Amino acid sequence: MKERETLASRLGFILLSAGCAIGLGNVWRFPYITGKYGGALFVLVYLFFLVALGLPIMVMEFSVGRASRQNVGRAFRTLEPAGTKWHWYGHVAIGGNYILMMFYAVISGWLLYYCFASLTGQFQGLDTAGVAGFFGSLTANPGKQFGWMAVAVVGSFAIVGIGLEKGVEKVTKVMMILLILLILVLAVNSVLLPGSGEGIKFYLLPDFSKVTESGFGEVVFAAMGQAFFTLSLGMGSMEIFGSYVDKRYSLTGEAVRIILLDTFVAIMSGLIIFPACFAYGVNPGAGPELLFITMPNIFNNMAGSRIWASLFFVFMSFAALSTLIAVFENIVSYWIDTHGWTRRRACLVNAIALVILCVPCILGFNLWSGFQPLGAGTGVLDLEDFIVSSTLLPLGSLLFLAFCCTKKGWSWENFLAEADTGNGLGFPRRLKLYIKWILPAIVLAIFIKGYYDIFSKMW
Repeated sequence: MKERETLASRLGFILLSAGCAIGLGNVWRFPYITGKYGGALFVLVYLFFLVALGLPIMVMEFSVGRASRQNVGRAFRTLEPAGTKWHWYGHVAIGGNYILMMFYAVISGWLLYYCFASLTGQFQGLDTAGVAGFFGSLTANPGKQFGWMAVAVVGSFAIVGIGLEKGVEKVTKVMMILLILLILVLAVNSVLLPGSGEGIKFYLLPDFSKVTESGFGEVVFAAMGQAFFTLSLGMGSMEIFGSYVDKRYSLTGEAVRIILLDTFVAIMSGLIIFPACFAYGVNPGAGPELLFITMPNIFNNMAGSRIWASLFFVFMSFAALSTLIAVFENIVSYWIDTHGWTRRRACLVNAIALVILCVPCILGFNLWSGFQPLGAGTGVLDLEDFIVSSTLLPLGSLLFLAFCCTKKGWSWENFLAEADTGNGLGFPRRLKLYIKWILPAIVLAIFIKGYYDIFSKMW
């Protein structure tokens, strides 16, 4: 049997895992809800839930991966007691990775196109309506979307095809280091803009009036949801990198470092967006409008607009592509581990498959725009995101919790032994009651609220 590939360095493991977690959610949603729910007060609640909610599940994913030395498609089968059926979820988890990529790759293509448009000066001279029209012309054009999505998919699979160490690890390390440098440059520029002080206050100073206005319960749920979804837990996206790492360091300490890096990018993204928005009197908003309409308008007001717009979209492209490469590695490793395919064959077949699978999301913005599955104003992307974010991530996390905490699964003692192997921070053994009963209840509450929020709007 061919020896399993491994990562060359500890830094590679941390940056790869962080690259998977760092993505659109750090810029698309985090700054907006931070401003909406009380600034620094929300950040504190969010950080609490990152540790209380995200950290344990991340350590469990890493532990299952390192103990099994298998992709999520075979990891449960390797560790489960004889006669149990935990392994059934492995194939569901991989299916979730495909669904995630069916819309994430399309948005990554948009970012690459905006990167090209910024570098070639296509936003210069456009007013607010012109920038909005630029984005509208992109989403209305299936061919243009398809072409840039294909560039993102084929390019990322080409990197995965080179190999784990020489391709995935080496390229992601460079992208992540450049991403951190870019975000620092962009944040410093925004903070130094005339009139940026009000944006910094709005973003980082506690605003209790907003907590009172929204209700503390809503603030808590918003923080819980953001902490949970930002780390992409429950579908084996972290588990795969645990399967490639050695046993020199304990997994809790590594997870803390990854979460700190993810949080740093999220908070710094707000320091790019809010000071600039307040400096030019622009409502920050959230989602596609923030990235593809608001930010180009802001850069058009800056001296050196072409440079700053280009740097921003290069930063966003790196954030998106690092996630693409990480998830593609998870998909490819499934076919290698489960079906014995070569890396080259797995990359080629899956590149073709995903280029085709992305078509419904593209058509949802134009030819299929009449299909509104989750109510007025929704489309194929919203449905795919709902399946992943509101269904598979929480249910998958519940399964990892049950698997690592029950005797009918892998068991608490086996999980602790693997998590604590190596030097570094140990997993708090005394939290068994919390991990086994309270944490699953929190995840279940997030799952129920996600469904309630969607379907209450439809009714």
